[in-house]
Amino acid sequence: MAHHQHHNSLSHYPSPPNGHIHNQHMGQASPGSAASQIITPHWQQQLLKCEMIRSSRSPHHRARASAMASRSVTKSAILITNPNHVKPNNGTDVPDAASKDGGTSTASSTPAPTTASESSPVSSNSAPNHPSATVAPIAEAPRPTAEPPENTWNSLDMGGVNLKTIPHNSGLFTFTFLINLYLNHNSLAAIPQEISKLRHLELLDLSGNALTTVPPEMGMLTQLKELYLFDNQITTLPPELGSLHQLQTLGIEGNPLDASLKGMIQKDGTPALISYLRDTCPMPLPPPQRAWKNVISPAEREALANDPHTETFSVLCYNILCEKYATEKLYGYTPSWALSWDYRKELILTEVMNYDADFLCLQEVDIAQYEDYFVKHLQAQDYEGIYYPKSRYKTMSDVERRQVDGCATFYKANKYQLVERQLIEFSTVAMQRPDFKKTDDMFNRVLGKDHIAVTCLFENKKTGTRVIVANAHIHWDPNFRDVKLVQVALLVEEVEKIAAYFSKLPPRPPISFDDQSSPSRPLPTYSDGTKIPTIICGDFNSIPSSGVWEFLSTGSVPPDHPDFMSHLYGKYTTEGPRHKLNLKSAYAAAGEISLTNYTPRFQGVVDYIWYSASNLSVNAVLGETDKGYLEKVVGFPNAHFPSDHVCLVSEFRVKPVRDTLPPPSTIPTPNGMHS
Repeated sequence: MAHHQHHNSLSHYPSPPNGHIHNQHMGQASPGSAASQIITPHWQQQLLKCEMIRSSRSPHHRARASAMASRSVTKSAILITNPNHVKPNNGTDVPDAASKDGGTSTASSTPAPTTASESSPVSSNSAPNHPSATVAPIAEAPRPTAEPPENTWNSLDMGGVNLKTIPHNSGLFTFTFLINLYLNHNSLAAIPQEISKLRHLELLDLSGNALTTVPPEMGMLTQLKELYLFDNQITTLPPELGSLHQLQTLGIEGNPLDASLKGMIQKDGTPALISYLRDTCPMPLPPPQRAWKNVISPAEREALANDPHTETFSVLCYNILCEKYATEKLYGYTPSWALSWDYRKELILTEVMNYDADFLCLQEVDIAQYEDYFVKHLQAQDYEGIYYPKSRYKTMSDVERRQVDGCATFYKANKYQLVERQLIEFSTVAMQRPDFKKTDDMFNRVLGKDHIAVTCLFENKKTGTRVIVANAHIHWDPNFRDVKLVQVALLVEEVEKIAAYFSKLPPRPPISFDDQSSPSRPLPTYSDGTKIPTIICGDFNSIPSSGVWEFLSTGSVPPDHPDFMSHLYGKYTTEGPRHKLNLKSAYAAAGEISLTNYTPRFQGVVDYIWYSASNLSVNAVLGETDKGYLEKVVGFPNAHFPSDHVCLVSEFRVKPVRDTLPPPSTIPTPNGMHS
């Protein structure tokens, strides 16, 4: 067998058994290395991986090794959980699992050959104590994730087969399920930008080619944990690679790489270089302004504008990503300067104020920012606000509670008068239901969540029209789909009670206006709560195929709906929750938006503006974020979008009320209502 010799081989340096190495000097310089350089632990691992890659230059080396390992496992019935894991040597070599053959067990302390799917120590199980005990996890990971598409195989080895080029239209780029891709030891001079389509890649080996650069689009591969560029002709790296926040090893040995970039890896490891590239990457070009999508024709809009009785209002809904959740751990792809609250809060405020909506429904607003920032600036725009934090603030010190987030609703004070407001704490409401008290699932799953909604009752100062605006933030975890459905069912149930109460209030005298141009008309009256225009909006953390969406849009879900996950919730799981509000999604009226939440791990719709279709119609909604822009950015927040959510805005018109008010009667005040 022929052996490939390398002038910079480390074979004469034995690998330390404990993975550590004292600072020592290389007796022989490798290409692109300064002679007598100090070998840090970071660089030691780099060189060891480089040697491993150089030893796999034969055609389909990983695939053959994997097949051989698979056959040996079948024959010997040895379950290898992690062949690269070396157990601490306490004097006895103990296998992970061994078959008994003739009374003897098979064991070895030598790591098994590396296979295609095992060549990178990237398993999430490799760090069972992460996050470390010294760094407490944040209160919640508030973002949904999407899993890679299922396929029977996820590794492709095209190494060592003398590939000279990969066409832009290669079928390779349709294999979006790939997790490991080996293109090492070929004759490639360039990598097409279409490599960015393989978004689920965790390992990419491009070693031993003729590359002088890598495409900036490779920065879209945010799941990468191992990127091997050993033994090419690369002199610099595109700053877009700073998006690769999960990268553990960037293999650069054997390249004439810029000394400052190489020095960062040598001294502080791959994460230091990635952070530098991320924070120094030029700001991308801004996207085009989001265009309005009209539901009515220009002629209809003109006719409505000329009708003095036309009444419209607009609603903005926006999860602004509070400062506490905007951590580098969750958003490592975002430049640190763009993740800072001082930068993001100005973009948020500017965006919110530019749309000039009548009602602003914001989620993830912490107490400090509501009091010190948003109230202060929005008051200058004639907004008044209602705010409630999540329930956990009650158990905290004065300093800690200022970081608790909640829901804030602002309204145009010159147009609307706040009649009353109510906080809906889902866990508290659930406790008050007799049919929930006997279910363990309610105690174990619902009561531990402190999510809320804020419901406000308004009257138009000029017309007397009433509007109910509910602003909600629903639990995030996909493993608690049942809790989401229960929270939303409780929310709508409470809104129906509030609406019934509101409909019984006598009309208030209208506030006089100097403008006499529009003729007076009778104040609207409401025979029951379903006649009052109602908005329910917020971050529902639920996609359009969910039980939450089905319940809101159709008015019911069956008691055995899969999203209840076989848990028991009183009448909800014996009869099924129902409502009579005739709710529709504002964006469904204009053709549903493709995403409201955009991160590397999830792109989809989880935020909604629901409206009562019996008494409201949609005129227009704020349209999509430019798709061409989205194809070039890995996720939000970024330089242009200050939250991982995008804001939704919809304009509504009020349908005329034809009801008459019933005779006045004694009107009870629901618990928790405040004027």
